[in-house]
Amino acid sequence: MSHDISSTWYANFFTELPNEFWRRAATPESTEADVDFIERHLGLRPGARILDVPCGSGRHTLALAARGHRLTGVDISAEAIGYARRAAADAGLDVALGIADMRDIPRDGSFDVAVCMGNSFGYLDPEGTRAFVAALADAVRPGGGLVVDFNATAESVLPGYRGEPRRMRTGDITVTATTGYDAARSRLISGYHFTRGTEELEVTAIHHVYTSAHLGQILTDGGFTGVERFGGPDGSPFEIGAGRLLLTARRAEDPHRREHEHRPRRTPGENRLPDE
Repeated sequence: MSHDISSTWYANFFTELPNEFWRRAATPESTEADVDFIERHLGLRPGARILDVPCGSGRHTLALAARGHRLTGVDISAEAIGYARRAAADAGLDVALGIADMRDIPRDGSFDVAVCMGNSFGYLDPEGTRAFVAALADAVRPGGGLVVDFNATAESVLPGYRGEPRRMRTGDITVTATTGYDAARSRLISGYHFTRGTEELEVTAIHHVYTSAHLGQILTDGGFTGVERFGGPDGSPFEIGAGRLLLTARRAEDPHRREHEHRPRRTPGENRLPDE
């Protein structure tokens, strides 16, 4: 598998066919378990202001809004945001949704919580990931919470790694996935072949692989504290071989936290929700 792939692959990956596959694959039960975890481990109060980024088609956004929280969702996929807007309207939910890169988020420190679900934390290269964490720290008020969902942790993917092809099906959509490991850059490169009737689509995704310790350091360096690790929404401990890592943290209370070279410079109008 070629390693010559754009670092911004995600900008064009999430069109209707891949999005529809993952909309079908995510069960209501798994979404409710995730939302229970967020509320329980961050101690959310009624009406908490929550930033969901990237929010995809809005499954966590809408589930949290249905529980009475105030939601803002940002995603780079116009198709996913369009779907989320229609679903919110059908459910009678008032949510703010915008199309933008995950680093282009409101940075006014007004959110009680930020959540990054669905394994998207590993889409960016290390420098981009640090910029994303800095943006999250600017978005969340001091003492506010953070949840990061990640299943490309080194402790999860490398033990017994074989890279064997996988075949998955939801209704009339079938996807074959082939994954290789780029050891020089510590990243998974996955090729996906989607089919639905006569429709076919081939796309490639990158997930940068980090150790659990490295992830914790990135969050701490970016302005968060009290990092905790869980192996799933049931609150089980994260251990080697666990298929999923859920990290929780709090925005540092110190208003004079150290600035970092990866922090993007503020620009006029950056606190506006993109494409709202």
